[in-house]
Formats: sequence, C-alpha cells, structure tokens
Amino acid sequence: MRRLALSFAISLALLAGCKQAAQAPDASVATPAAADAAPAAFAFEEASIASLRQQMASGAVSSHALTRAYLDRIAAVDDAGPMLNAVIETNPDALKQADALDAERKAGKLRGPLHGIPVLLKDNIDAVPMVNSAGSLALANHRPKTDAFLVAKLRAAGAVILGKTNLSEWANIRSTRSSSGWSARGGQTRNPYALDRNPCGSSAGTGTAIAANLATAGIGTETDGSILCPSAVAGLVGIKPTVGLVSRSGIIPISHSQDTAGPMARSVADAAAVLTAIAAADPADAASKERVDGTAIDYTAHLKADALNGARIGVVRKLMGYQPDTDAAMERAIAALKAAGATVVDAEIPTLGQWDAAELDVLLYELKADLNAYLAASGAPVKTLADVIAFNKAHADTEMQYFAQELFEQAQAKGALTDKAYLAARDKARRLAGPEGIDAALKKQRLDALVAPAMSPAWPTDPINGDHFVGAGYGAAAVARYPSITVPMGDAHGLPLGIAFMGPAWSEARLIELAYAYEQASKARKPPRFAPTVDLAAPK
Repeated sequence: MRRLALSFAISLALLAGCKQAAQAPDASVATPAAADAAPAAFAFEEASIASLRQQMASGAVSSHALTRAYLDRIAAVDDAGPMLNAVIETNPDALKQADALDAERKAGKLRGPLHGIPVLLKDNIDAVPMVNSAGSLALANHRPKTDAFLVAKLRAAGAVILGKTNLSEWANIRSTRSSSGWSARGGQTRNPYALDRNPCGSSAGTGTAIAANLATAGIGTETDGSILCPSAVAGLVGIKPTVGLVSRSGIIPISHSQDTAGPMARSVADAAAVLTAIAAADPADAASKERVDGTAIDYTAHLKADALNGARIGVVRKLMGYQPDTDAAMERAIAALKAAGATVVDAEIPTLGQWDAAELDVLLYELKADLNAYLAASGAPVKTLADVIAFNKAHADTEMQYFAQELFEQAQAKGALTDKAYLAARDKARRLAGPEGIDAALKKQRLDALVAPAMSPAWPTDPINGDHFVGAGYGAAAVARYPSITVPMGDAHGLPLGIAFMGPAWSEARLIELAYAYEQASKARKPPRFAPTVDLAAPK
C-alpha cells in the first residue's frame, strides 16, 4: 500500500522452506555485478492459469510438480543467478497444500478456478504459518494466528500459497527518501528487465516475482500506486479495485480511506481470474458495506476482445509530457485503441492535483490510527506506531542505514480521527478526486474510461537519494477510491511501460473488458531478460 508520487513538494515514497528472515546490512543492496547469465529455460514460463488448469485436468502435471517447479525457480533465479531478491519467505506448507489439492482433484473435488495454482502474497498480508512483517525487523517474528480474509478466499478457490514477497518497508510510508523495494528484513528487490533499475512501488517484490515467473500470479496492495507502478515497470497487468471490493482484514494498513489489495499477473485473463476469487464482502471491513450490489461477479466473463468497438475513451493529456519515450508509447496505444473501434478524445480532470495536500494529511492521520489497531489486534511484538518509531531508533544501524522515518514521526504527531482538520481533509480529497474529478471528466464527454501512462520507465535504484519519479497517471483513481488497471503498452530501451485505465466506482467489469480488448490488440508484454543494466543502443 504505497503512496507514490505527489506533485507537491514532498514526493511521498509510500510509494526449512523459509528464506533468510533478515539480511546483513552490506547484503541489502545487491549490485549488477553479482548477476550471472540469464537463467535456464523454465518449463512453465509465461504459463497462464487457464493453460495450467488444462494441464492439471488432463494429468499432464500435478499441483505438486508445479509448486515444486516454482520453488526451484525461486532458488535458481531469486536466491541465485540474477538474485532478484523478490521473495522474502517461502511457505513451508506449500507442497503439503499442493498434495492435498491433488488428492481432492483425484477424488473429483475442485475448489474453484485456482485449484492447484501457486500464488505469492505481499509481505503485509496475514497468511499462516508465515511471518507478516511489512519488511520491518520489528515484526520479523510476527506470525499471525489466522489468515487474512482474502487469503482464506484464495484457499477456498484452490490456490496454493507459495510464499511472501518483499516490499518497500511499511509500504513506503516511513520516509520521503526511501528506495522502493527496500526493506530491512528483505533487502533491495531488483527489476528483472534491468537489474540496476528499481521495481517501483511497495508491491515491488510481487511485481518482480510474477514478471520473472516465480509464481503464476500474485497479490499486491495499494494506497496510491503500489499495484499499478510495479506492474507497469514489470510488464504486468495490475488491478487496483474499488476500495471495498476486496477485503483489507488481516493486512498491515496505511489508510482505510485508500488501501486495497488486488491481483498482479502476466495477463488480463489471469488478473480477472484472481480478482474473481478474492472479491467478496467481508463483515469485518466497513468498506465492504459501501458496495451497492454484493453479488459475486465472474470477471473472466468480461474478457471480450471486441469491447473497444464503440467505446468512448478519454486521454488525460495533463498526465503526459513527463518523458518522451513514454509519450511515444502512449500515442501508439491511442492509435491501437482507435484501430480497435474506440472513439478517443482528449479529456481533462478539472481538479487534477488539487487534492495532494489533503491526501497526505489523511494518510498520516489514518496511518497512526489504523496501524495501532492492527498491531494491537494481531498480537504483534510492537503494539503502536510509537513503539515502531522507538524500535527503529534503537536499531538504526539496520533499520535506518539509508533513510530515516520522518513520515512516521509526522503521523505520530497527528491527533485523533475526530479532529476537524482530518475530517475536512478526508472529505476534500475524496470530493476533488472523485465527484469533481474522475466523475466530472467521464460525464462531460460521456466516456467509458480515462487513460493515461501508468508510469515512466524504471529509474536506477539509489538507496542514498531514494526514488526518482518522473510522472505517473494513477493518483486520481487512488484518492477517489475508484478502480484502475494497467496493461503493458510497450517499452523504452527494454524497460516496460503500461497504460492505465480508470473508471468510476465499481466499474471493474467494464475496465477489464476495455483492458482485455487493448491487450489482445497490442500484445505488448515481453518476458524479462535479466540484463545487468539498460542497453542504451536498443530501440526505444
């Protein structure tokens, strides 16, 4: 759950079977020179959920064999070889779960569309028996006793929980100078397309892992950009749902106003299948009650290759102009939308950026209240944000070797959620981004969706100075609590670029239709090549 790039002065960088729980400080930032050649061929490279489901149905492969293959892939690519550092912990029960699912299949029982499919979870999601740490050494021994609600839904759909992925520590809400994908517990995750480049967003480990075929699909979380940004720079499809569509119970929080979990996958079809499994009302999550229609939706029924024919799409030009290669890719994407039958017009979010200061206030207020509530309820070894701040000071050599915790300290200084300043900021941010922002833009020109570049190309990782954001197109949907989807649209010198589709609240089905149609028309995803750095001679 990650606050990525605000346009105001603060660039809030929210933006036996187990791997090593913590790394020594000098190993926490890997160097490109440590990389070997690209890894050996992988039998399940780019395999889709549908194809794996067919293979398991025919008996050509078992869930045990598939799970074993992914565990071996993690050892060969994540722990060795390119050393991606994307998976922070593997599930010691993964093969046991796969065996049980194989036995159920043999007995004629199928739990759901993900039966036997290995899935990775971001390390801020409760999943028994693994640690849930948010990347912090303060929670390195925190083992929740129950699964998060969405993990229970994944298990009910038949998924094998393969392990946990690294993330920007505390979902990158600790400091304005943080490096995305770095945590004290997990070290620095690397971008599989160029190993010296950043994986972006706090769901960095999930993005890198799924791009590198370390699992079939993954779960990320977002507050503002942390599903879309890592998906875009890793050539993935990422879906940030409307807040309330997917439960947040059992997830280490930043903000109940904006937090949500969502799927990250190599195709729209796979992302839709995972969303179908995890979208469900949770009585323990107040945002679930905001959903008008609580009936289950099969999002895979909305994979319509002709969905752009007759659609009206608005291009938010003010979210372009930050980086020329990104703009060129966006113009090619616009041409593809038109060729597929869409009417494409320039659109304007009239309030663009006017919510920035209010959003930051909301996130800081809610971080203190929501994190305190999670820590107290989950039996964590630290009970409050104040405890975490004190822990970091006491362990500054490992926790603050690169950047400090000024955002934590600002949040700790905030008052209660009854403060008039908080309530005014919350209402202002939602109004400007939602009814007076996205909704106004859609209504003015009768649009099905807005589009913009999801993110500029990945920047070189810099643990000393932190992230270098150039431009991003997802912020309005995040603050409005509305859905957004990124789909690969090309690359710049081998670095993936994504196009973001944004719509009104609860419009996931329509956005999936549009995103799938664009994906089928463009076919822009390319698997990573694990290059040590960018080939500047490569075509743009």
